[in-house]
Amino acid sequence: MSSSTLVSFLLFFFSLSSHVSSQACLKTCGQIPIKYPLGTGSGCGDPRFTRYIKCDPDQQTLTLTTHTGCYPITSVDYAKQTIYVTDSSMSTCACTRPSQGFGLDWDAPFSFHDDTVFTLLDCSVDESPVFKPLSNNTGRVSLCDRQSSSICNFLYSNCRAISLINLQESTCCVYVPLDLGPSFEMDLQKLRCSSYSGFYNLGPAQESHPENWNYGIALKYKFNVFDEYPAVCGGCERSNGACGYNTQTSSFVCNCPGGINSTTDCFFLYNSASIVLPWFSTGAWMIYPLSWVVFWTVMSLP
Repeated sequence: MSSSTLVSFLLFFFSLSSHVSSQACLKTCGQIPIKYPLGTGSGCGDPRFTRYIKCDPDQQTLTLTTHTGCYPITSVDYAKQTIYVTDSSMSTCACTRPSQGFGLDWDAPFSFHDDTVFTLLDCSVDESPVFKPLSNNTGRVSLCDRQSSSICNFLYSNCRAISLINLQESTCCVYVPLDLGPSFEMDLQKLRCSSYSGFYNLGPAQESHPENWNYGIALKYKFNVFDEYPAVCGGCERSNGACGYNTQTSSFVCNCPGGINSTTDCFFLYNSASIVLPWFSTGAWMIYPLSWVVFWTVMSLP
């Protein structure tokens, strides 16, 4: 083989190696599958979500971060575009504890799912702003959801952890996200409440059994203004890639197996590239050592 031919191969190998990223986007985080718009780190998923959702590679936990704290994500329903999170400071039938509350950042790409219900616990009847004086000052009227008052009754009566505290049912308030506005801030200190419970998908058959409620918070998301799934991302995921973005330009990137980035999809790995280099689709990591083998071979030529 002539030196010019070897130089050509050398340039070919290094051109391939220039497309290899030092970080590949993961397809799962623990037991949770990762799909667009979520990602496992910088350059993965939708850049709007990267600031709020990250995967801990050591603990293999997916976490939502807001200005009020970090919350483990228990599951994601991609068909319904819903994310489910838990809050360790939330009171449940298993344990009652004081809490600072929960809030979403005003610019976060999330909103509360209609099925999410928040119940404020142990609120000051005299001082909490959730109780507003009547105009004639003859009494107080609750700003809470009166139609859901049975939830307070079941929590205070049928939840052993809460019933042991002997709270008055009048100190309980059921709020729904719609009442709290799109930028929800539940500051329990300002609301003069000690704790809260959150749950979702509460059916009529489960209402009287709070020990079986789905405690947590359901958040919904949109892909964009028109809520349309990006077609280019669909092709990327069908080719075994992970949708991501260029960290400098925020332009779309398809992160392929082996850490190779493409502007479209990963089908080239199994088509033209695999014909030229049959091992390429399963061993992109071999590009670097082979490049150096070719380099030293050229250097050793007379």
